[in-house]
Parts: sequence; C-alpha cells; structure tokens
Amino acid sequence: MRGLATMLCLFLAYGVAHADEKGAAEKGASKPADKVTFGLDWRAEAEYGGYYQALATGIYAKHGLDVTIQQGGPQVNHTQLLIAGRLDFNITGNSFLALNFVKENIPFRTVASAFQKDPAVLIAHPNQGDDSFPALKGKPIMIGADTRVSWWTFLKARFGYSDSQIRPYTFNLAPFLANKTAIQQGYLGSEPYSIEQQGGFKPVVLLVADAGFQGYSSLIATSDKNIEQRPDYVKRFVDASIEGWYSYLYGDPSPGNALIRKANPEMTDALIAYGINAMKTHGIVDSGDAMTMGIGAMTASRWAAFYQETVDAGVYPKGLDVTKAYTLKFVDQKVGMDLKH
Repeated sequence: MRGLATMLCLFLAYGVAHADEKGAAEKGASKPADKVTFGLDWRAEAEYGGYYQALATGIYAKHGLDVTIQQGGPQVNHTQLLIAGRLDFNITGNSFLALNFVKENIPFRTVASAFQKDPAVLIAHPNQGDDSFPALKGKPIMIGADTRVSWWTFLKARFGYSDSQIRPYTFNLAPFLANKTAIQQGYLGSEPYSIEQQGGFKPVVLLVADAGFQGYSSLIATSDKNIEQRPDYVKRFVDASIEGWYSYLYGDPSPGNALIRKANPEMTDALIAYGINAMKTHGIVDSGDAMTMGIGAMTASRWAAFYQETVDAGVYPKGLDVTKAYTLKFVDQKVGMDLKH
C-alpha cells in the first residue's frame, strides 16, 4: 500500500508540475499580432516617415500589430478603399475631407492628426514682388481641382483672391520654370526642392498655415465600427504611430528612410533629408497643441473654428455636426513625449 501511495503521490506531483509547465508555456506564448492595412494618400516620402519608422524599428510589433503600408498616388483613392473595408486605417489629407465624411453621412472619422500645420504652399519666383500672400491678389495662380475646393477658399476669404486668378496646375514644373511671373501651388517638402535642383534658384515659398489656415493635415482615419467595437486596436495603432513620429524626428531616421527608398526608389537621400528639415523647421508635426499634448493632437475648439471658417466661405452648410468628423479619444495623452530629446 505504501508503494502504491508513493507512486500515486509521484504521479500527482508529476501531473501538477507538468500542468504548471504547460500553463507557463501557454502564458508565455506570444499572442498573434493583429493585422493592419494602412493606406497613405501619396507615394512614400519623408512626410510619412513616422509610420515607416514605426514599422522598421518594431514599434508596431511591440504594440501587437502586423502592419502593411500601402502607398497612394494620383490613381489611387484610398478613401474609397477605406469605405469598402479594404483598409483598416488611412491618411485623410486634410480637414475638408474629414468634413466630407460628415456631409455625406459616411461612418468614418479621424482619430489623430499627424500634422499640426498643413504643408500646402504657394510658390513664386524671387525678385518679382510676389513675396507675400497679399501681394498675390489678382495674379494668375496655378492650382489643382482639389485645392480649389479646399484651402483656396481660405485664401479667397482672407486675402480677397478670386476664382478668375485660377490657372490649371498639371503637377509639372516646366511652366513655372519657364515663366518668371508664374505662381503655383506646392508641397513644402517637395516642389521647392525640385525647383532648386532644376531651376538653380530658391523660390519664394509661402506656407498657407502661416497665414492663419486652421485646418489639420495628414490625419489618420478609421471606421466608426473600429472605434466603437475595437478601441484597444485603434489606440495601439495611434500610439505606435505617434511613437514612430517621435523616433523619426528626434532619433535616427535611417531605418524608416530605408523603407521609404525601398517603397519609392525616386526618393533620394537628399530629398528625404530636405523633407525632414522642412517639417522640423516649420513645425509641421510638432508645434502648437502637440508641444504640450503630444504629436497627433487635436482639439474640439480648433475643429469648431475651422468649420466656422468653411461655413463663412460657403464651402459647407450650417448645421453639420462637426464632432462627427473626429474623436479625441485616442490623442492628447502625451504619448511618446518621453522619446523627444
């Protein structure tokens, strides 16, 4: 009996130990990462550096995310892909597009704003007297169709511009370089650099945000369904993206840059460096509310002020519920600020 009892005790001890080992192994096993498909609104460049940095340095993985970044471009409508459920998150270029969600009753909204300042600029030749926004009133300006219904409305209201000034912009620098009186739209970290390289001179660059334009830019958007049913999933993506931006701007950006060049071979080291410097110099990502609440910051008061400007300019009707364009649930929490140095 004693032998049987001893064997029984050993058996039970083995079973408990084995169960403990199995439990520990199961507890230690990594949970499969949540897959995320994230769409950009243009091709890979420094202005998306924070996301590529988060991917390259494992920040997304640390937050339990398996992220695939899909480039955009002139023939890609990532808003449609987001609505169709083929993207989990995307970059919504500006606050106007976010208000379009509300106007059209589309159940998507923005959850963070990577850019505190819109990088949109007007570009002119030096020594022509075209060195301020008021000086451009009445002069021909080349802009695209999207610009005509977005920040151009702000310039009309603020400086008295008129639609009669508009000339078509084909995203080709040749007409600008050939005419010293030409004025065109551009992107802070892109066209000015190309003009310097191709034209051999520094153009006049006027940042629309510095004239008082309050719209956010490069916003992260997702579905109301994700926000309501998977808030932790949304929070982890937003937090990781914010950390990626701090790492990119204040750490070593080379991991993110390597992925940018791989995705878009047209991006040279010099152009990427120019874009990073432009974002830092002009406070595109880290300025205003982001300085105290963290990158990605948004406020209800700024959204309300922006909406009122659009109403005054006749772009959107009165009565839209602007709070449906965004949620502050995932921002303004100082995430990643300890990474700044």
